[in-house]
Amino acid sequence: MPLRNKIRPHAPADRPSPQSRSIRARSRTLPASALSSWGGARLALTAFFAVDGLLFAAWVVRIPDIRNQVSASHGALGLALLCVSAGAVATMPLVSRLCLRYGSRPITVASLVLLAVSVPPPAHTHSVPALGGVLLLFGAGYGGANVAMNSAAVEIVSELGRPVMPSFHAGYSLGGLLGAGAGGLLAGTLTAAQWLAIAGLLGLAVTALAGAALLRSPAARPVGTASSSSSSSGSSSSGRTAAGAGRVLVLLLGLTAFCTAYGEGAIADWTTVHLTDDVQAGAQAAAAGYVAYALAMTTGRIGGTWLSVRLGQNRVMLLGGFTAAAGMLLAALAPLVPLALAGFVLVGLGLANLFPLAIARAGAAGGPRGVALASTLGYGGMLIGPPVIGFLADATSLPLALTTVAVAAAVAALLPLAVRRH
Repeated sequence: MPLRNKIRPHAPADRPSPQSRSIRARSRTLPASALSSWGGARLALTAFFAVDGLLFAAWVVRIPDIRNQVSASHGALGLALLCVSAGAVATMPLVSRLCLRYGSRPITVASLVLLAVSVPPPAHTHSVPALGGVLLLFGAGYGGANVAMNSAAVEIVSELGRPVMPSFHAGYSLGGLLGAGAGGLLAGTLTAAQWLAIAGLLGLAVTALAGAALLRSPAARPVGTASSSSSSSGSSSSGRTAAGAGRVLVLLLGLTAFCTAYGEGAIADWTTVHLTDDVQAGAQAAAAGYVAYALAMTTGRIGGTWLSVRLGQNRVMLLGGFTAAAGMLLAALAPLVPLALAGFVLVGLGLANLFPLAIARAGAAGGPRGVALASTLGYGGMLIGPPVIGFLADATSLPLALTTVAVAAAVAALLPLAVRRH
């Protein structure tokens, strides 16, 4: 997610604009108390990202238990799981409007409360229609939280004047690892209902603590509004031109998120199958493939801010996309387990900062609406990735199907060049 106060059509991300220089100057003149407050807001929002990842992972690791509970076939379960995506996609545009009206921070708190209270109900359903109904609510909370959190993060990035968006998504990755790890370890001890209830209560507790800190921090200046006011003072034709360029910019960044999420969704569902069936890896080695990928992605996001400052956001996205493409080709086509694992590590490192930087730049260009559009496109990529890989694997082979992830990563690497022209 990259970030300056605002990304103007004429100011490439790698070249500081006069506005970005003024942000840096303003950040240097802030008193220590203000900087401390912004540090508190950043920490609180990182906690929100972490609990978002934890709650989603807590649900995912108990899907097999809930499938047995509702006696769902693979096809019926797939339809029920689509309700998560339907709830998210339907909610994202509404949440963007609520963020513009009431501010992204209170909407972030409200969305996380909805997500936390929607985690336990799936464990109490006993039919596929009932499961689909509660998953619509879960998807609404998850989609709303992602739009609101990213909008709040874009505002904090703008106020700080530093590209810190990857650190927020590192929190999400760490939360996901914690949720998946704890959920797996406790699977033999706690029932699905007990585990999801604990996760929901933990989510509410973190939301209460982090929400109080976030709402007490200085209000951030909404991103994406100043440009519209300044354009109104000029000619209407130049305003329409700037608005059109902004929409094109957000769309290109949304396509970057789409390509990145396509790979993330495909790898999440097919890594273990590929290592087991095609590379003849044992159960532990196959499980290690996704763990290696997830750890590499978390590490890449932790270092994302430093890389963005050192190399510039366009270069980070360009190098990241091509690194992921090369890693995916190695992981998909290598005949040996160590080579395949090394490939998945490269994929994790390469994809780590593409989605965060794309969402952040979309938010800087279009405010909450830009975040909503790019997030919706990204969510669509994550939704279609696994089934597309499955259909292609049936038609050809799984290794060949997985090479489409490399193609998508390469496209994501090249899109920032088009973004730079806008």
